[in-house]
Amino acid sequence: MKMKFSWNITSALWGSIGLLALAQADNSTYYNPTLPGWHSDPSCAQVNGTFFCVTSTFISFPGLPVYASKDLLDWKLVSHVWNRESQLPGVSWETPGQQDGMYAATIRYHEGEFYVICEYLGISSRGIVGVVFRTTDPFSDASWSDPVTFAPSSIDPDLFWDDDDDGKVYVATQGVVLQEIDLATGALSQPPVSLWNGTGGAWPEGPHLYKKDGYYYLMIAEGGTELDHSITIARSRNITGPYESYEHNPILTNRGTAEYFQTVGHGDLFQDPAGNWWGMCLATRIGPAREVYPMGREAVLFAATWDEGAWPVLQPVRGAMSGWALPPRSRDIPGDGPFNSDDDVYDFAAGTAIPRNLVHWRVPREGTFSVTGGGLEIVPSRNNLTGTPLSTSTPELSGQSGLAFIGRRQTDTLFSFSVDLSFAPEVVGQEAGVTVFLTQVNHIDLGVVLLEPDAISPAPRAEPQLALRFRAEGGAGGPPAPNTVPVPAEWAGSPIRLQIETANVTHYSLAAMAASDPESQIIVGTASAALVSGGNGSFVGSLVGAYATCNGAGTGVDCPEGGTAHFGRWRYTGVAQYIAADESIPKARG
Repeated sequence: MKMKFSWNITSALWGSIGLLALAQADNSTYYNPTLPGWHSDPSCAQVNGTFFCVTSTFISFPGLPVYASKDLLDWKLVSHVWNRESQLPGVSWETPGQQDGMYAATIRYHEGEFYVICEYLGISSRGIVGVVFRTTDPFSDASWSDPVTFAPSSIDPDLFWDDDDDGKVYVATQGVVLQEIDLATGALSQPPVSLWNGTGGAWPEGPHLYKKDGYYYLMIAEGGTELDHSITIARSRNITGPYESYEHNPILTNRGTAEYFQTVGHGDLFQDPAGNWWGMCLATRIGPAREVYPMGREAVLFAATWDEGAWPVLQPVRGAMSGWALPPRSRDIPGDGPFNSDDDVYDFAAGTAIPRNLVHWRVPREGTFSVTGGGLEIVPSRNNLTGTPLSTSTPELSGQSGLAFIGRRQTDTLFSFSVDLSFAPEVVGQEAGVTVFLTQVNHIDLGVVLLEPDAISPAPRAEPQLALRFRAEGGAGGPPAPNTVPVPAEWAGSPIRLQIETANVTHYSLAAMAASDPESQIIVGTASAALVSGGNGSFVGSLVGAYATCNGAGTGVDCPEGGTAHFGRWRYTGVAQYIAADESIPKARG
């Protein structure tokens, strides 16, 4: 026990020396998360004064968003690396799992080109497929190449050029193992070379290699991506090892603490133009209760010191941070995507493109989404947001062939989202609405649906009628009871505004009103955010958006005629961001 106590004291004092250097600098203050909302496994690089980061997206599409920033605080969505079905034909619809797909990408810049390496998991016929995309213009979706594929044995690939070894290119993956890669063919050297298995924590993964001061540094994640998550490091004079484990590992973690930010780990390091070191990693705002965290794993920023010949010192992750002087504040970033912190103000005028920050769950069927004179048009899918189990249905009904759903990340603890729906269903069961969506087994919905009279209480009349229907899926304790109420007769023939608001930190309120009369609001249901926190969606985070379905009617992939929905006046407004269990800050406006 005495030796352990001595080690902890030494580690704390050593870390204090590095952090003292930060305190003596011209510090800047900022708040985490810097990329709020579902942005797990960040990897970043700085090129000519612009920072670029990519994050995991699993089966959401388009996937692998690239964010750019001049100041490390304002992050603009400039492209998606995986943005067209032709890049990986058929892969999305062959993925039954809710948390399979694009895992833990790495972004790197080399000799005028950007590279993103990733691995796609869960394909029914192929398992894992490694992919390397490249571009000279990261501000354009179309410029990202079709991938060169490779056959890895595990996940979380890093990409490293060793300019001191004839420019050889290496891939390091979970385990941690190393292989050379031919970027033209995807061929990997065999057998993989084992580098380091970490310090004994579960799942040594997320490796990144750095060459500095004659050493190869290998930084990894350990402990799994939950409460024991951490970052550890080792180094060697040779890329193939042997690697010396740092005696004061882990170099970053919040495990064993009561901090609001937990699951801290899986990070990447990079320098700013002034030579200061920074890092981004994932964290979850679980809070002491560890029950409500609908935004899942988010990206946080921390400062680092890395003196010549020394090990890096990483600043502990908190909500309020102070570090190196940040680059001057600037939004001078090319491209037409929104900044992640911006609110949505979308009216879907005819001829406009679907905004970049709106995504789907798997690749959608062609023609399902378009912008017309009536707004954002959604052609319904036979499956609803849940779909039926794969074991008892075809992919059309499970959702594997694409859901008629589109949404944006919940990026604020407190927010309001609303959209105006124009909808004239012709067949019982046709439905359109809004949702807080984590996975197909974790979501909270408010729909306008045509129902038989015996499905509405009290039954208003003999023929089918429009109703407002609240229902949810998920949660360890089960979802709240559904609620169905008739659409008021005076709303007939006019757009209906559907609204999702955070009633407080822990609950959503779902309401409807005549778009022309907000005072007519009807609160149809409330639900705990615990329903969309972890569980079957522990890797992902909540999306809020719109959907259309015929709830299984029809044949093949087609619903009965009618039921197409039109959405206008899409509004997402952030209200406040929690940086501690009992502390929030108002939404920062761009």
